[in-house]
Amino acid sequence: MARGRREIPPCSKTYGFPIYCAAWVPLDRISAAAAAEAEEKEDRGRAAEEEDKGKQEGGEGSEGQTSPSSQKDRLLVALGGGGGEGRSGVPNALVISEFDLESRSLSDQPVFRMGTDAEVPYRMAVHPGGNGILCSFPKGCRWFEWDFLESKESHKLALKSSEKGLSQLEEDGLQLAVAFNAEGSMLATGGEDGHLRVFKWPSLESILDQTDAHATVKDLHFSLDGKFLVSLGNSGPCRVWDLASSTVVASLHREDGEVFGLCRFSQSTDSSQILLITTMHGDQGKIVSWNTLSWKRLGSKKVVRDPISAFNVAADGKLLAIGTVEGNIMILNSDMQVQTIVKKAHLGIVTALIFSQDSRALMSASFDSSARVTLIESRKSSGMSTFLAALVIFLAILLYFMKLKGVV
Repeated sequence: MARGRREIPPCSKTYGFPIYCAAWVPLDRISAAAAAEAEEKEDRGRAAEEEDKGKQEGGEGSEGQTSPSSQKDRLLVALGGGGGEGRSGVPNALVISEFDLESRSLSDQPVFRMGTDAEVPYRMAVHPGGNGILCSFPKGCRWFEWDFLESKESHKLALKSSEKGLSQLEEDGLQLAVAFNAEGSMLATGGEDGHLRVFKWPSLESILDQTDAHATVKDLHFSLDGKFLVSLGNSGPCRVWDLASSTVVASLHREDGEVFGLCRFSQSTDSSQILLITTMHGDQGKIVSWNTLSWKRLGSKKVVRDPISAFNVAADGKLLAIGTVEGNIMILNSDMQVQTIVKKAHLGIVTALIFSQDSRALMSASFDSSARVTLIESRKSSGMSTFLAALVIFLAILLYFMKLKGVV
């Protein structure tokens, strides 16, 4: 009876709702932001109140800010999703869960859970400076701030709705793609209606506003230096935007039969930038590379037969990951050679893939309500292993011919 059951590893947990978006929580940067805020409050308190009272308040602030840094080895993940509007009985929520490196397991219960009523979080973008998280809902975007819940036992990380207004985005419909640049000084959003915008952050001063960039914006990504933004839709070319001039500098066209999927800038082996785009060509899932100076197509690599539903590149450009509609995960090196395959990592479509900042872990999420953390195994000895294997084969062939000649 039990022979056909699927064994669920500790690194995978289900959360009771379809997961559409996921992100790593930058706990170290949140700690730094919290420390800066506490210092600012301390300065204000000293200026407004008596010296003794100011010192007392400063002590309380220090206590609140030391606990996050004392847990610098924690890995936290943020997840969002749900059943949408109606009476499906499936909740809409944002959750934070903890991954334990030693036991390689996700926490059985979330560290924090916030219901989002009738609105389902479809996309999320964590600010790289640790200031908060932007979530895209069907009617618009909302900004959430990190909050440390203090108790006698521990300090837990939570989310709280921010008082910061997003007037340009709160009632602008579903944004299918949201992203900050690496510095956190710009925010890009791509709407279901094809509206592409880039703002300065946090002022929300407009940099780029293109109402008809695509029929629908499927994906977008900032270049590593923040000079360019790439965007693509369901049809038409993939476009590259110069953010200094707010103009299109390149339109990247598909080959016959290709369908563009997802896009990411990456760092190549010589430290220059390269643009990677996933495509489907018949039943073949490919990754196509483009030169970021000439914007010419460099080549393509067939990597999978199933449609690609999620794609991500590690911060250092040394690893790539794809997820498929069949629930499989594949990790490749920068030469597009397969390093790890996790068959049926999920039972449904892989909706999100994110490498940790140090590239030691890959988080994946799925429409089947599950999240999973896959640790990246070291491949430092792979070159030596290949050499030894080749040497063994060579010696076996040499021995065979020596036997034929009667030498041995």
